[in-house]
Parts: sequence; structure tokens; C-alpha cells
Amino acid sequence: MWQMVELRPSKVKHSLFKSNFGLIMAKENKNLEQLEHSGQRSKGVNTMLWLMAIIFVVVAAVGNVYFVTQLSLVVRVLALVGLLVGAVVFIAFTNQGQKAIGFMKEARQELRKIIWPTRQESTQTTLIVLGVCAIVALALWGIDALIINVITFLTNLRF
Repeated sequence: MWQMVELRPSKVKHSLFKSNFGLIMAKENKNLEQLEHSGQRSKGVNTMLWLMAIIFVVVAAVGNVYFVTQLSLVVRVLALVGLLVGAVVFIAFTNQGQKAIGFMKEARQELRKIIWPTRQESTQTTLIVLGVCAIVALALWGIDALIINVITFLTNLRF
């Protein structure tokens, strides 16, 4: 009925495992090299930077409330600003902070490409918009007055 089968790892399975393991390790090494060349921080360093930023914000908030009676407003505001600037510095060094800084640099470059209107063009456009707004306001006022007169006329009639 039942037969005992002895399972032994074959050389084919072993070599397949070794080649797959080698590919996985090569991919991980490649990912690490890409991570180093891209300037991104590892997950642990990134997490620590975020944690430090959160700690700075919490210390700023709690310290401001705790020292409300012991320290003057000027000292508390300076400490608050210093701690919040420290938190922003920590955030700037995170992967997300680096992406945000890159985005802001690109946005600044795009803003430089814009051809802004002259002072005369801006003044003329503003006056046109104000004139059109005044005309539309007068037209709506007139239509409103007309509707009120029609409704008053209809409601005063007795059938």
C-alpha cells in the first residue's frame, strides 16, 4: 500500500537555489548601490530624522505651555522658533524633505520662465475687470428690481 520514499536534495534543486539566492543578493546589492548613488537615506536613518523632528515639535509645544509662568513671552517665542527651525532642518534631510526641496527648486526654475505682464498691461486688465463687474452688478440689480415689481403686482391682484 504505502511506500517509503526517501527524499534527498538533488543537485539540480541545490544549484537552482544557489542561483536564485545569488540573483536575490545581487538585486539587493544593486538596490543598495542605487540608494547610495541617489543620495537617499536608508529607512532607519530616515525614520530617526522624522522621529527627531517630531520630538522637537512636541518639546516646543509642551515647553511653551509648561513654561508659560516661568519665562517671558520673548524667551518662549525664541525657544519655540528655534525648536521649530530645528525640526524643519531634520525634515529637510529626510528623503521626503529632499524631494520637497527638489520640487521647490524646479518650481522656481519654472517661475523664471514665465513672461510676466507689464505694469501697463496689469492696470488695463484690472480696469477692464472692474468695469465688467460694475456693468454686471447694475444689470443684476435692474433684473432684481424688475422681478420684485412683477411679484408685487401679481400678489396685489385679487381673483
